Amino acid sequence: MAEILVLVDHVDGNPRKPTLELLTLARRLGEPSAVFLGAGGDTTIETLGRYGAQKVYVVDAPSVDEYLVTPAVDALTQIAASAEPAAILLPSSLDGKETAARVALRLGSGLITDAVDVTARDGGPVTEQSVFAATYQVTAHVTQGVPVITVKPNATAPEPAPATPAVEKVDVTFGPVSAAAKVVDRTPRTRSDRPELTEADIVVSGGRGVNGDFSVVERVADALGAAVGASRAAVDAGWYPHSHQVGQTGTQVSPQLYLAAGISGAIQHRAGMQTSKTIVAVNKDEDAPIFELADYGVVGDLFQVLPQLVDEIDRRRV
Repeated sequence: MAEILVLVDHVDGNPRKPTLELLTLARRLGEPSAVFLGAGGDTTIETLGRYGAQKVYVVDAPSVDEYLVTPAVDALTQIAASAEPAAILLPSSLDGKETAARVALRLGSGLITDAVDVTARDGGPVTEQSVFAATYQVTAHVTQGVPVITVKPNATAPEPAPATPAVEKVDVTFGPVSAAAKVVDRTPRTRSDRPELTEADIVVSGGRGVNGDFSVVERVADALGAAVGASRAAVDAGWYPHSHQVGQTGTQVSPQLYLAAGISGAIQHRAGMQTSKTIVAVNKDEDAPIFELADYGVVGDLFQVLPQLVDEIDRRRV
């Protein structure tokens, strides 16, 4: 069976949800092999094996954590040269897409980014993508070299397929480009109990209609175990951090449930959330464009509607 390389995105050795999704998708295409950079342990290997990794390539050179994105490029390029995989899958994060582009260039391969689905057909992997601000769904496949594909988070649900992976430690030669820029200092990111915006199954976003008060949006998000998003108008006004912006120029999300509160639905915002599985809109303007996209809509004042929603969620949990 053809080998499929999956780049592991992890935090302190713990694989993140998009990696588990990629391993699930990789099983459709062939035999998944995980490429892990950094110091991992038995727990890391066990987690990757639980989601179908048949093999784990471990690159644990001291310089891995000193450099920026290029160590992953060197590792994937050199492993692909010997493993001859049928495809390489990476998460559609900023680092993931930069890594994928460089790997494809070095391998002389075709590149597909921001896939929302991957299936196996004769001739290799076929992807589905949302294009032109998520107005159209298209299919694509690579016609040259090893397909290098980045996949959006929440493209599929992680499905366990227990395996006992073989572990191969790999010595990677890092080129001069990798050593050109080093990380000299790190500041740990403030951790939150809420899930990551790109990985969350549920996202609750606020827009201009919150009038600077995101507390009611956060209450709903916490009641649902959701991430908090914001429209461009909200972040430009300084009401919420730019890292939470959902839209064409912000973060693109595709959760199971997207709740838009006080968001009109401009095309810039729609491009970042239109592929959500279920969309619920709350807006006092019945002509707001967001209602054209929503599966369910409530015409009303979000400061009256959302507290009632929180109360109902709490009542049903009792």
